[in-house]
Amino acid sequence: MDRTQIIGFLAGLGTTFAALPDLLAMLKRRSSAGMNPRMAAITGTFQILWVIYGTLIGSSNIIMWNVIAVATNYLTVGAYLYFGRREIRP
Repeated sequence: MDRTQIIGFLAGLGTTFAALPDLLAMLKRRSSAGMNPRMAAITGTFQILWVIYGTLIGSSNIIMWNVIAVATNYLTVGAYLYFGRREIRP
């Protein structure tokens, strides 16, 4: 791997897993309290464009990290909706 690939790998690693602490905290608490899913939904939606862009230019780093990030962000939204519904019910 050359320096450019290493920088791309590290950048993808950092930005992809930046949203993971929110998801893990929500799963640990089993509550959506204090969470706002909008950021995860917006970010996940635009990361789909990054996947398309990565495909167009043939960048495996862009594709790989953004596919993982899309999944993480939509899991966060899904967990928010799941716990939010459970919290409404008695």
